[in-house]
Amino acid sequence: MIVRRLVAEAMGTAFLLAAVVGSGIMAERLAGGNVAIALLANTMATGAMLVVLICVFGPVSGAHFNPAVTLFFALRREIMPRLAFGYVAVQLVGAVCGVWVAHMMFAVPVFEISGKLRDGPAQALSEFVATFGLIGTIAGALRYRPAGAPALVGLYIGAAYWFTASTSFANPAVTLARALSNSFAGISPHSLPGFLAGQLIGAIAGFLVFERLFGFPVPICNPPRQRDGSTTDSV
Repeated sequence: MIVRRLVAEAMGTAFLLAAVVGSGIMAERLAGGNVAIALLANTMATGAMLVVLICVFGPVSGAHFNPAVTLFFALRREIMPRLAFGYVAVQLVGAVCGVWVAHMMFAVPVFEISGKLRDGPAQALSEFVATFGLIGTIAGALRYRPAGAPALVGLYIGAAYWFTASTSFANPAVTLARALSNSFAGISPHSLPGFLAGQLIGAIAGFLVFERLFGFPVPICNPPRQRDGSTTDSV
């Protein structure tokens, strides 16, 4: 069972990064220099892929695909620390593999380092806001609209691409992997500390705020399965 969950997390994260980076490369090639059109195409592909992946892999692993989300569920004690570390490890591996596959599909060098700087306090704040809002979306969806969680997460990320200056990475695995792509979706390694700090603080703040706001029941380590086979951490 644990192996199935880890494989689902790795595969789902790989597909997510393939969608983010691949659609970014395609959009940049077809947009004729119009950055807004390229970002719109990248947004739509990412949001749609998130909905699909959460629906498909949610019943198996909970469909975290994001160390910040795994941290939220670990803080709630809905996933044991040992398994949480396993999730984060396979998310990172899957994310890197997804970037490499995207590069191969578009015949660009597989191994790259991004030169796209995304520095400054505004970028770090944007990542805090993006991650805090993502945790709030997940927490609220699971508390009141669990069936709508896939669509709500996809819609939130799609919106956050546009209302945050950082274009809403909101995911440490995604952030680290995108440093390995010198494409439209890339981020320079120099910019990583600010992004990762904003994401970590946003995830913890999201847990502290939304745990109280939504009045969750007592946390449990093994969430019960619903009639459709999914668990209460299926996002």
